[in-house]
Amino acid sequence: ALPTEASKGDVAATMRAIGEAARAAARELATTPAKQKDRALTAAAQAIGDRRKEILAANERDMAAAGAGKLTAALLDRLKLDDKRIEAMAAGLTEIARFPDPIGAVMAEWARPNGLKIARVRVPLGVIGIIYESRPNVTADAGGICLKSGNAAILRGGSESFHSSSAIHSALIEGLRAANLPAAAIQLVPTTDRAAVGEMLRLSDCIDVIVPRGGRGLIERVRSESRIPVIA
Repeated sequence: ALPTEASKGDVAATMRAIGEAARAAARELATTPAKQKDRALTAAAQAIGDRRKEILAANERDMAAAGAGKLTAALLDRLKLDDKRIEAMAAGLTEIARFPDPIGAVMAEWARPNGLKIARVRVPLGVIGIIYESRPNVTADAGGICLKSGNAAILRGGSESFHSSSAIHSALIEGLRAANLPAAAIQLVPTTDRAAVGEMLRLSDCIDVIVPRGGRGLIERVRSESRIPVIA
């Protein structure tokens, strides 16, 4: 992982590398068969269960740091993981795998008077950047949904959940590898440096859409700074 005290240049270079790797992965995912994506999701769900102790240990590190930082009880509850929440993450990935494949689905079709046939067909967006706070389970949910829909994901979780999200992300990578898919299909920003968010919002040639998930402050920052279309 990139040290949190990394220089601005290091952060920019790291985010550029992440963006370019995601763009390459998105090209592969766009034509990946549904069964292969589902295999990755099912393997990731299994890996989350197998890595339960590792994920809980990582979460304990985050909880200890958050407690020292005096987060509110509500924020601490969002951050905390237990057996039940880990089981829910795994079940969520399994459920996503069971969804019908959205890619290639015909949404509407019609014929023009001149005989030209037109259809509206679902295709991947490409690379989706997701910025979120507190809840480490979003790492699994967001990564899984992006994969199912044929999109590469760049995930930037809250600094307070860094270790938890990293452990969950490792399980997602295990799933991708089990299905012979590129690890860059789901990437987690490897630093808590806030500069990484700014760099991410400038990667308009690599990221197709940004999705902020969190409080008003986060959403307003993303809207004001992003050079990429935002779904807020």
